Amino acid sequence: MERKIYIKNMPLEQALELIMSRLEKYDYFQIDRETIDVLHSQERITSSAVIARRSAPHYVASAMDGIAVKASSTYGASEINPIKLLRNKDFIEVDTGDYVPREYDAVVMIEDVNYIDDFAQVIKPAVPWQHIRSVGEDLVAHDMIVPTATRIGPYEIASFRTAGIDSVEVVKKPLVAIIPTGTELIENNSDDMAPGQIIESNSSMLSGLCQQWGAEAVRHEIVIDDKELLRQAVREVKDDADMIVICSGSSAGREDYTSSIVEEFGELLVHGVATKPGKPAILGIIDKKPVIGVPGYPVSAQLIFNIFAQAILYRKLGLTLPEPERLSCSISRKVPSSMGVDEFLYLNVARIKDNYIAYPLNRGAGITSSLVKADGYTLIERGKEGLNAGDNCTVFLKRPRYIVDKTLVCIGSHDMSIDFLADILQKRHAIRLISTNVGSMGGIMSLRLGETHFSGLHLLDYETGDYNESYLQRYIPEQKWMLINLVKRQQGLIVKKGNPLQISCLQDIQREDIRYINRQKGAGTRVLFDYYLKKENIDSSSINGYNREEFTHLAVAAAVKNDACDTGMGIYASARALDLDFIPVTEERYDLCILPELIEEEILETLLSVINSSEFRDYTSDFGGYNLESSGKLIHKNILLPPKPSPVTPNHQFI
Repeated sequence: MERKIYIKNMPLEQALELIMSRLEKYDYFQIDRETIDVLHSQERITSSAVIARRSAPHYVASAMDGIAVKASSTYGASEINPIKLLRNKDFIEVDTGDYVPREYDAVVMIEDVNYIDDFAQVIKPAVPWQHIRSVGEDLVAHDMIVPTATRIGPYEIASFRTAGIDSVEVVKKPLVAIIPTGTELIENNSDDMAPGQIIESNSSMLSGLCQQWGAEAVRHEIVIDDKELLRQAVREVKDDADMIVICSGSSAGREDYTSSIVEEFGELLVHGVATKPGKPAILGIIDKKPVIGVPGYPVSAQLIFNIFAQAILYRKLGLTLPEPERLSCSISRKVPSSMGVDEFLYLNVARIKDNYIAYPLNRGAGITSSLVKADGYTLIERGKEGLNAGDNCTVFLKRPRYIVDKTLVCIGSHDMSIDFLADILQKRHAIRLISTNVGSMGGIMSLRLGETHFSGLHLLDYETGDYNESYLQRYIPEQKWMLINLVKRQQGLIVKKGNPLQISCLQDIQREDIRYINRQKGAGTRVLFDYYLKKENIDSSSINGYNREEFTHLAVAAAVKNDACDTGMGIYASARALDLDFIPVTEERYDLCILPELIEEEILETLLSVINSSEFRDYTSDFGGYNLESSGKLIHKNILLPPKPSPVTPNHQFI
């Protein structure tokens, strides 16, 4: 089969301008209208101004509970000279909202009235039209309630109803047909998915985005990698849809047919956009309507969809694209980038003292979790080689800043108890905790640079047999820090359920039939593992997989679970989480090193109280593999003494 190639990697702004101008040429952005019941108009967009049919209120109404009177009949009233009014002659009783007959022109509040049989004593004079709502005080018939291109919300619906409007003319929702393609895709999750099978999730993601933007999505069933079947799917949706989106099949592989199908039915405008991720995007026109081919990886798919589909749909709805909030941040680490593309880099953001720091997330195009975690993104424009640690960057926020401002950062060693801590902080105190797993030494370097509030550490000192303190005193002696125990935990070998290879001790992992997976250099587990190799005289070169690395305990457990390896060093909690067996090696101390000067006092107190709470203890204990006898205990506090003053001569004291 002949292999396709990209037309070219067109600059992003040029590709967007090309498809928008072509759609303008075809009058695609003409507004389609429909009339719907007001009660069903939530989140719809008005296609014309909405005009009040009646005034509100449409009668003279009381604004208070009290009595309606003729103002002139109360003149001269006071506490020492109350005026008596006769019921149904000089006054009538009214409640808020009641009609006030024309013979009365004021309302006296009930608090200023004393009743004696059929008489009311008034102790204050009223003025004409006191506490009376005039006709049209809220709306006058033929007033414009909202203009064209207004998104209808609860307040608008209430106002429409008040103004006598039962139906409203709105912009018809654009219909987006989404066609997922790929022989490897399956519809439903199951525990026995075969290697190579992938749950089709992109269409759900893109459908949700359509719904957020005010469009309607219809999903076609999965189309396997067959050109005729894809051709048939496009034929089925093209007449009814306002936009066609083909998920995957946009690359240049042997089974990627999207570009040729677009050419067959219409016009191929772009195949290849100079962005990262999302390079193999396709833009075209079929029956004067847009077609977008998005890459198969989720991060790439959503980026292309956000850039092109959102711009088209907002214009189709008569709306202006919303501007995300921008935040000036410094980047936490160096990020190289290809000079020929615009790279969208997804980030977490937190405030460290008075500065905002952006923490790059995993850049893999298939990492859906990075979209869940991201607070926003920064754009590394083409022509730049990337960002250096500490460089300023503009972050486009997708999460409100008040959440960013109440975020704690933990960079260091991974442990599941950090997740338990994060869950309690969020649900009980609305404090977000984000963690980055870079190993214990990576955590110490982050503490040294002041780019994290605290770090999880479990670094064994070979000489003393103690944990963490000697490393902290060596690497951050000039900073204020406090070392608090979070948990003690079981470290050992994670093996498959039933331990089919009969691994019983560290000596066994030297066998040729056993595939090991290690933790990264600088990880406390790696330090611990090397310590025990040395202790038992095991040569690392004899271990098949010593140089294969993962970055978390759960990743090691997942590798064992899915037969990517046979064993790896990790904590019991990770083995239990994935229903694996565990061979204990030792119990170790896992501590938090906190930089108190970088955390607001109230938030620090909350963090410490949660660590010491029964809820955290119960949460962690129930999971298994943890010893909490010292949890919350202050291990060490590094307090800096002020420097001794230098001797000063009298002649220098005022300089």
